[in-house]
Amino acid sequence: MSAQYDIAVVGSGFAGSLLAMIARRLGRSVVLIERGTHPRIVIGESSTPLANLLFEELCVNYDLPVLKPMAKWGSWQRAHPEIACGLKRGFTFHHHVLGEAPSFDREHRDQLLVAASPHNEIADMHWFRADFDHFLVREAQRLGVDYFDRVQLWTYQNEGDETRLRGERGGRSVDFQARFVIDATGPRGFLHHALGLRETPLADYPITQSLYSHFSGVERLENTEFSRTDGQPPYPIDDAAVHHVFDGGWIWVLQFNNGITSAGAAATDEVAIQLGLQEGEGAWLRLLERIPALKAQFASARAERPFTHVPRLAFRSSVIAGKRWALLPSAAGFVDPLLSTGFPLTLLGITRIAGMIESDWGTWQFATRLEEYAQQTDLELQATARLIAALYANMNRFEVFVELTLLYFAAASFAESARRLQKPHLATSFLLCTHPEFGPALADICAQARQKFSDREAKALIDRIHSAIDPINVAGLGRGDRRNWYPVEAADILNAAAKLSASRDEVQALLARCGFFCAPTANRAMA
Repeated sequence: MSAQYDIAVVGSGFAGSLLAMIARRLGRSVVLIERGTHPRIVIGESSTPLANLLFEELCVNYDLPVLKPMAKWGSWQRAHPEIACGLKRGFTFHHHVLGEAPSFDREHRDQLLVAASPHNEIADMHWFRADFDHFLVREAQRLGVDYFDRVQLWTYQNEGDETRLRGERGGRSVDFQARFVIDATGPRGFLHHALGLRETPLADYPITQSLYSHFSGVERLENTEFSRTDGQPPYPIDDAAVHHVFDGGWIWVLQFNNGITSAGAAATDEVAIQLGLQEGEGAWLRLLERIPALKAQFASARAERPFTHVPRLAFRSSVIAGKRWALLPSAAGFVDPLLSTGFPLTLLGITRIAGMIESDWGTWQFATRLEEYAQQTDLELQATARLIAALYANMNRFEVFVELTLLYFAAASFAESARRLQKPHLATSFLLCTHPEFGPALADICAQARQKFSDREAKALIDRIHSAIDPINVAGLGRGDRRNWYPVEAADILNAAAKLSASRDEVQALLARCGFFCAPTANRAMA
């Protein structure tokens, strides 16, 4: 079998399928090539406000109306209730000392709740990838993308103005010819091997491992004796990306609306070896024994798939793009799922490549834009790694850990607000890492946070964090009176209008457009 295309996308996860649809909408002939089949379980499930906004922008800009409802919980439930997902109202963090029962703290010093939406209707989601990715593949086919699964590609070869991808499918040879190849196969994927790309370390980043599975029968933490709340939290604590943090590692718990819960652990190499993560289920059960709250929550749980152990979690490719190829950010590098950074990084990459195809396809500028894309992707990957390395270094000092997360939440909420106000020039990079003031401050603070420091130095570091985020803080972060519980309040962004070069009336109109004030009756009590 042999066929010619403008663009070959290798890998049919959500990113590959989405970019294939966009390229097809732009008039390019596209083939989507998959080694496996759908539906299939994939980890990497938790979206964010910025990720959902980027997804929605792509749907609007490239005429993908069937996908647009999936940018918000409420519209997703009305348009596609058959596709499983989980309600994500924010980020929940609990701090633990392994082997010790939690103590109740009315000041929430062992807890952090950061709301991402004022009510369910416009909330984020956890994507149940088996359903979501399969849906996107079918939609790509409906839009005219040629799709081939069960393809084992062996070689990548340049010939004149085209590239040839050769392999086999069902015992038959296949030969795809394309003018441009996009790798969406994830870390250490197809082009990494086919081109012999080197892996390069993330500077000052610890080696980490991971262990995870999907479970049924998981209780909601708020229904156990370990709910550890005082007063009315800004959202139900389980309707979130839930993080259980301990010295050297953390556990995630993401609950879907089909009875499945995604859960797993990530830890530094030293801690992972101590916990025996490579042993799979036995290690997981031992870890639950050392965290009483999780032991209660998972008392009746059952693993629905074999445990997956990842002996080396982080990855960075030495090269991200070439003359006729590019790695999506998800294939160019990976750090850690701690702050759900994977989706926004990948969607920013899709946005940039889509813009290149739309504006520069077939011109000399395409190569220049491709080089800029590679540089930007690597800069953002390194900035993410610096922050998460700082967080790992402070998992035993939760008060510092909490303040470091505010660097992420401040940058993400500012970027989302700027884009919604049609001012993307205010936030041109993830984590604002190229911002002339915040970018260098972020790098310097993260470097300082990775070092050992005294209590007095910790206080000075926290003061530096508050000073760094102040010019971009549009969400009321860092306020002591909120005791580590941060709701989404209109007053915060209205009072910060000048930071966004906007008037209060412009921000008020933005909130109205976004449905901020339009909570369905059933949700108003939680808003």
